[in-house]
Formats: sequence, structure tokens, C-alpha cells
Amino acid sequence: MKLGVDFVTGLNRTLTAWTSDSDPSPSQYYAMMDIHGVPELVLCAGSKKVWRTGPWNGLRYSGIPDTLTYSGFTFNFTNNKEEITYSFNTNTSIISRLTVNQSGVAQRSLWVEGSGVWNIFWYAPRDQCDNMPPCGPYAACNPNNSPICDCIQGFNPKSPDKWAFRDAADGCIRKTPLDCKNGTDGFVTMPRTKLPDPSNSSVDMSLSLADCKTKCLNTCSCTAYAPADVRNGGSGCILWTTELTDLRVYPDDSNGQELYVRLAAADIGSLTTKSHKNSKWAITFIIILALVMLILAGVGFFIWRRREGRRTRAMLEVATSFRERSNQVAVPLPRNDIELPLLELDTILSATEQFSNANKLGEGGFGPVYKGKLGDGQEIAVKRLAKTSVQGLDEFKNEVMLIAKLQHRNLVRLLGCCIEGEERLLVYEYMPNKSLDFFLFGKSKDAMFDWQTRFKIIMGIARGLLYLHQDSRLRIIHRDLKASNILLDKEMTPKISDFGMARIFGGDDAEGNTRKVVGTYGYMSPEYAMDGIFSQKSDVFSFGVLVLEIITGKKNRGVYLASPHTNLLDHVSVLGERRIRGAGQHVKSLAVVAGTRQRRNNGQKYGPRGTGEPPRSAEEPPRTAVGDADRRAQAPALRRARSPTEVTHVTLEVTWEEIPCEGQPPT
Repeated sequence: MKLGVDFVTGLNRTLTAWTSDSDPSPSQYYAMMDIHGVPELVLCAGSKKVWRTGPWNGLRYSGIPDTLTYSGFTFNFTNNKEEITYSFNTNTSIISRLTVNQSGVAQRSLWVEGSGVWNIFWYAPRDQCDNMPPCGPYAACNPNNSPICDCIQGFNPKSPDKWAFRDAADGCIRKTPLDCKNGTDGFVTMPRTKLPDPSNSSVDMSLSLADCKTKCLNTCSCTAYAPADVRNGGSGCILWTTELTDLRVYPDDSNGQELYVRLAAADIGSLTTKSHKNSKWAITFIIILALVMLILAGVGFFIWRRREGRRTRAMLEVATSFRERSNQVAVPLPRNDIELPLLELDTILSATEQFSNANKLGEGGFGPVYKGKLGDGQEIAVKRLAKTSVQGLDEFKNEVMLIAKLQHRNLVRLLGCCIEGEERLLVYEYMPNKSLDFFLFGKSKDAMFDWQTRFKIIMGIARGLLYLHQDSRLRIIHRDLKASNILLDKEMTPKISDFGMARIFGGDDAEGNTRKVVGTYGYMSPEYAMDGIFSQKSDVFSFGVLVLEIITGKKNRGVYLASPHTNLLDHVSVLGERRIRGAGQHVKSLAVVAGTRQRRNNGQKYGPRGTGEPPRSAEEPPRTAVGDADRRAQAPALRRARSPTEVTHVTLEVTWEEIPCEGQPPT
């Protein structure tokens, strides 16, 4: 497609709009090449110019910056003695057209083969600054400003009253007349402009930009100049000798081109003075801002150091308490041995939605437990020490110091803690399947709890207990091993939790004594419940009870109909023929053998709290705490809690019998 004038044939190619979509007769709107002054394309309504492209600058029309983003198009501008024309071509895969519609809008469209429609991707006039002339002489239009018209540097509004009412038709006038006679005038550079209307301008492609400036200064009527070709630093010369009209400024540095406006020396000096004043104010503002930021940084650093000091003192208090409560054993714990992240209270509040009741998972002796989600999406469980906590601050300190040092896949992982004000918080990895007692004694115990899962849980607990007793760098006695303290992850892997009552042993020590017996009745070994003696064997006894609960699905401290049995250890002897959940199996016989021995008192009295019966012979053979149906006549050791004995090991003996199909003998 080609628009313009052919001087050889006298043909003037224009683009004329239809009167309507159904009437192809010419309307008043048309696009043509204006060859007066510097050539450019214009859109007219009759004899009036509505919009113009601006002069060709060697790359594009200065008033159509969009062409920089086009791909698949080739634009050509020819200006010689034979023709002044504009044309464009596309590659074979693009079908494009340039039209003027009956509303007086120039449009460029692409044919979309798939949908069979013309897609309009450029049109003009587009905004207020595209309409000619938007602002009057020596005023620049910027659609991003309010008002859109503003006098260029060195000029004031000609009609201030009208200007106040957003009427800029009269434009602007110079502050100071030009001084062509003395040659003191200069130029101010206006970047990113659509060049003013060039109808009365002149162009000389043989001049350089420096020569163009000299020519303008030597021409008293010259008001501005600009390069005719912006390529290679600029060449050619466009001179304006009349008022500058239809001047537009673009916000993007890649659009438009530079225009050099002629000003009197006084206006250039005033601009420099104003610039210097602005620079001084800017420097003063920057200095003040820097001082304020420095003060704020100092205050922030002071607050941070104070908060860190509180945390350090709190953690030292934790370490000191831990040493005192570690059975008076000298376990080395240097100041920086606490390898646990300290989390901000604000972070935990955000993760738990201010400890919302909707996120509450449950509540124990320590306090409530909440579910939360950190900023990176990791789910967490937060234990919050309640003011009315049964366990209290000592258990909090104990758990922080212990579990932070223990790393095992069958121990719950402590991610961090928070000690801030009165808040004491422990942050754990989140266990989606809750605790073991939920499956053993809850309503959903049949959902995922087959025999393979039970066996996996038993083995996992055993591994975790073995790590605590033998494989960790600290020998730990849990003292509160029970179903509710066994958490299950999404793969039903058991993890031992709640180390608030745990004790640590150092060296070769393996036994301790306490005046305060803590734990859960039903899981405590006889020597611990009656005399306060605890050791690794105390955890082994609790593990044996836990294994029975996992197999039978019943609580140890339940009430059973087979009187006089009041707990699971007594009642288990009658479970030999009871059907246990499992595909095609039942228990033929089941026995828990608790090996015991006479405990040495080291000069202390025997019996509960130092009173009771005398010691038995050291040669006394192990006893059976709970036997099968054939051995129930023997007196269980657990019923002789007054005897000065201790549990050495717990053995579970189970005999299984397959349930045969019809017509098959049992195996």
C-alpha cells in the first residue's frame, strides 16, 4: 500500500472513508500526504486537519511510536524530486490493512484466519493530545498530566484567567524577548516530543546538528530546531520560524525525539538558578531523610539488641534449669549449644491467625495446640504454654533443651520456639494423622489401622525408644510413653513426642530417684509408681503396655466385664480366644511376660515410700506379670506392687491361628 504524491504523473494517492458501512460514497474524512514544509501524513475532516503523524525521522513517524513494536512489517518513506510517498509491506504470513472509517478514525487491522475477522491493533486519534491543536502555541500536551497542557520552559500562559479554567487555546508567551542582535540566546532541550506542526518549517538534509544550531542562532526568526534524521546521533536540520503548535510530550524515553527550543539568556539563567535551588532543596531533603533513617536504624538496632538479650537470658535460664534437672549429672552444655531457631511472635501469630479457635487441634497439660502455616507454606503445630498449665515452665525448658538435640525419624521434630514476654511457644512439624489414641480408641480406628500398620507403628516406637536409651549422645528416659504421645505423620510413621517430663543421664548412670512421681497411671512401672525409681526399664514397661493397647485396641485403664479384672494387664489373659481385627486371623493365645528381680535398696527401707515387706532372695527367679489362661493361677508381679522388685524386661508372646475357609481344617 502507498500514500503520497507522484510528481511525474501528478497522481496524489489518498485514503478516503465511506459515508457508511453500506454507502461507499466518499465522506468528509480522508488521509493524505501533506507536502508543505516537512512532509507528514495528516487526517482531515474537509479542509481541517484533525490529526497528523509528525515528520519522518529516519525510523518512523515521530507521532506514531507504536511502530517500534511491530514485527513482520516494513515501512518506507520516499522523499525525492519524483515522489513523496509512504508505504508498508508485510511478510507472507501477515495480512494487514490501513483504513479510515466513517467516524474519522484511522485504523490498522490484521486478518485473523482462525476466526475470520479483522483485528484492530492501532488507531488514531487516540487521546486528547492527538487532536489538533490541543493546547495552543508554545504549550506542550501530556495526557498523563492534569491539566494536560503546560507552558514549555521560558514561557508563561498568555491568558492566565482562561488557563485557570483549563482553556489553553491562547497558548503561552515568552517571559523574555529574544536577543538576536547581541547573540546571547541559547537553547533548552525538550526530550520525548512529537515535533511541532512543520507546515511552515524548512528542512536541509545536508547540515549536521551543530550546523543546524548555528543556522538557527543566525536566523532571528528561528524559534526551534531538530534533527531530520535521528539515526547515528542525528543529521539533517529542521528549522521552525513561526510559533510552535501541536507540541506533544511522551512519558516513555523510547518515544518521540529531541526538540531544541530557543530562549533568551535570562530565561536560561533563571532556569539554571531554579535548577540550582531545586538541587539545594533536594540535597537538604536527602540529608534530612538520611538522618531520620539513621536514627530509626539506631532505635531498631537497640530494640533488636534488647530483644535478643532477653532471648539469650531466657535460653540461658533454660540451660541452667536443664543442668539442675538432669539428675544432678554434669552434662556439658555450652552457651551456644542450643541449636534451635528462635521464631518471632508475629510470625507465629500470623501462621495461626492470632491463635484462632478454628485452628485449635486440642489441649493437654502443657496448654492448647494450634495448627498453622508459615509464609513458605510449611504446616506447623504450635504448643502454647497456658498460664494455668499443669506442667508449666520447667517442662517447657526441659523440652526445648532435650528435643532440640535429638534427631531421629521416630521422634517428633521441633522446628523452633518462641520466648517473648509471657509467651512460651514450641513449634513442631505438623502431624496430619493426629495421635495414636485417635486410631486406637476413637471412632475412626478401623479406617487405616490394619495389622501391617500396627506392626509398623510398634517397630517405629521401638526404634525411637532404642535411640533415646542407647544411640543418642544423651541417654534419655521419657517417663510418659503413652498412646496420646505417639504422633502419626501422613504415612502413619510413629513419632514419640512430649519430652516435658523426660530425664537425662550422663556417663554410666542408668537409674534415678525422684520425690515427685509424674506420668500417667496405667503406664508406670511398679517401682516408679510406688518408690519413684525410674530407669530405662520404666520406658520398657510403658512400651509393653502400649503394645498391648495397639494389639487389642483397648485402653489399659478401662473397665472390663470379666470381674475382678479392672485393667488391660489383668484382662489380657482372657483375650486368648477373642477375635482381633485382621483378615482371616485370630489370637489363639497371648501372654505378656514381665521379668522382675529383687531391687537393691542401698541402705534404704523397702516398700512404698520406705515401708513394707523385707527383701526377697537375690536368687528369686523372674515372675510372670500377666500370663495366658493356663498360668493365671500364679500371682502376677504387678499385683504385688508392695514388693521391692523392678521390671527388667517385657516379652509379648502371641500365637496366631488362621481362620480356614469352609471345609478346611484350622492351621
